[in-house]
Amino acid sequence: MSHVVKDSGPRPGIQQLSAPQLKDMMDDGVLFELIDVRTEGERAIAKIEGARLLDQACHDYLLGLDPDTSIVFQCHHGIRSQSAAEYFARHGFRCLYNLEGGIDAWSQLVDGSVPRY
Repeated sequence: MSHVVKDSGPRPGIQQLSAPQLKDMMDDGVLFELIDVRTEGERAIAKIEGARLLDQACHDYLLGLDPDTSIVFQCHHGIRSQSAAEYFARHGFRCLYNLEGGIDAWSQLVDGSVPRY
């Protein structure tokens, strides 16, 4: 699912995205980077297909992208991903999204086959 796109223009702040809104973006073919900020152990329990682990290589890759690239961050409940989005906002990125409720919301509202933990 990892894609790059220049958005139609910068939006101030970090946009909060519900799990159904993220699913709609995926279904509509919207291009964006989907970044999972959880640990590898958490990802082994449950993950959103196409999400990329935010490790050092991913971090460096993201910093090399156009600052208008759309990036969606997700974690377990949306707290760590919000922090990650804030970090990238400080590095000049303008089209950042935080998955509200994280993978827990994804499991409850979009894909019940994804285990909750």
